[in-house]
Amino acid sequence: MPKIHEHDKKRPQALGIFHNKRLILLYTYESDLGDGWENRSIHNNSEELREIALKMGANIIIYSLSQ
Repeated sequence: MPKIHEHDKKRPQALGIFHNKRLILLYTYESDLGDGWENRSIHNNSEELREIALKMGANIIIYSLSQ
């Protein structure tokens, strides 16, 4: 998981719950992808970091739709 916005100086993680070998829930911790999707003026993230957040979000959506 990418570290998008600093909160508690902990490493970002993605945790999941699987059922019949399929991911049914994804929980991100210390990543806050949504901060990268918001208007740049809110968190002042770089364009590179915003692009990383958008790509990760797109990957999660594509994965969820292809399972």
